Amino acid sequence: MPGVGLWRTKSVEQSMSDTDEPDSKLRRDLSAWDLTVFGVAVVIGAGIFTLTARTAGDFAGPSVALAFVLAAVACALAALCYAEFASTVPVAGSAYTFSYATFGELIAWIIGWDLVLEFAVGAAAVAKGWSAYLQVVLGYIFGDGVSTIAHVAGLEIDWGALLLVVVLAALLTLGTKLSSRVSLVITGIKVAIVLFVIFFGIAYIKAQNYTPFVPPQAPPTATSSTGIDQTVFSLLAGGADSTYGIFGLLAAASLVFFAFIGFDVVATTAEETRNPQKAVPRGILGSLAIVTVLYVSVSLVVVGMLPYGKLATNAAPAGRKTLATAFSANGVDWAANVISIGALAGLTTVVMVLILGQVRIVFAMSRDGLLPRSLSRTGNRGTPARATVIIAALVAVAAGFFAADKLEEMVNVGTLFAFILVSAGVWILRRTRPDLERGFRVPWVPLIPILAILACLWLMLNLSVLTWIRFAVWMLLGFIVYFTYSRRNSVLGKRLSAENFL
Repeated sequence: MPGVGLWRTKSVEQSMSDTDEPDSKLRRDLSAWDLTVFGVAVVIGAGIFTLTARTAGDFAGPSVALAFVLAAVACALAALCYAEFASTVPVAGSAYTFSYATFGELIAWIIGWDLVLEFAVGAAAVAKGWSAYLQVVLGYIFGDGVSTIAHVAGLEIDWGALLLVVVLAALLTLGTKLSSRVSLVITGIKVAIVLFVIFFGIAYIKAQNYTPFVPPQAPPTATSSTGIDQTVFSLLAGGADSTYGIFGLLAAASLVFFAFIGFDVVATTAEETRNPQKAVPRGILGSLAIVTVLYVSVSLVVVGMLPYGKLATNAAPAGRKTLATAFSANGVDWAANVISIGALAGLTTVVMVLILGQVRIVFAMSRDGLLPRSLSRTGNRGTPARATVIIAALVAVAAGFFAADKLEEMVNVGTLFAFILVSAGVWILRRTRPDLERGFRVPWVPLIPILAILACLWLMLNLSVLTWIRFAVWMLLGFIVYFTYSRRNSVLGKRLSAENFL
């Protein structure tokens, strides 16, 4: 029988030792610059091209820029903790691996299960957004009759999303360094588009569009979010809706947090990085700093170009083209077309890096026996090809055959929960293993980890009640998998049982 302790921890030394297993060894090819590119590549995408204007129109008005600042503060606090952990335990798996070393196997499994939700669901949702932009771009070339949706045997198949996932899976299988080079080129294109939005859009800003900066809370209507559809905080505080006002601003901060999701992907590549003690912290903090400046700038420009009411979902049916919509409304259609092409490039790297992160999480969990061990096998190119193919297939099915509505909040709640445990883990590991070499140290411990925990909890409270219910169901499914498979097949559990037997 394997070890029965739910809180058995895998030492940092054992985690480092496992990286040298010949059959599951990753190639160390990445530099700090590569990691920064990965971080910017995944973060600048769905949030800046699809979420910014919609959140302004539906929840925050011009104060969406403040919502980005609030979300960035929470991310920055958590990022400091991620940087210390990743420089101390430079092993694939990110928060999953960190939790295994501090909280024990059960919590590590829960975090890994959360990260599956974050990366896989996020990749599927963004792939569908990419397909929508592909349809727009093809419409420019071939006319409006082109569609990325095919009807086969009564099913709607999003062939655009399927095509993207297949191509990116092949690219990732060929090698992480090659993926980084492709990502660098495409990231350069989309950063140029974002700078174009900022500097070209400034000429169309109208000062009156910023007033009121925080719009008064909208009165309840037949379509207002109430009950399980409203945020937990507004429900507890007696607010009837989260449309504008302070409740809208807080809800917006929790929603635009989705725009920052992905910087933690950098931590999942620590095992493939040269000099991870220095490169990983620089990659995490550098990419987060860059995207925060760009997000706040874009949000200020967009709400200045168009009254926030015209950015609402019901006022802009083509919600995935909201940045382009702001330019079209000002009569600059050619600029809208350029932005649509840039969005297509931008979302490409988002999906690629999310799949990369998902594969590395599955790789780490399978190497520990919590998922089938065969998924941790690496080929001649030093990449987990089998895990990549399986994950890509699952993402392709989700993106190709299912609707992507309401996925952002589900991704957010799981990620925030992971951030909380990583922040607490840094504090715990400082006390339990002060002897470990740390390439980066969070300042003012325990103050910074405590602030990170409180900030993430605050954002979680501003997600909807329904999101919490769905999250609970996902967690229940995770517990079932753990107690029926993972606990019995844990490599650590078997190792402890053998030691006890001897």
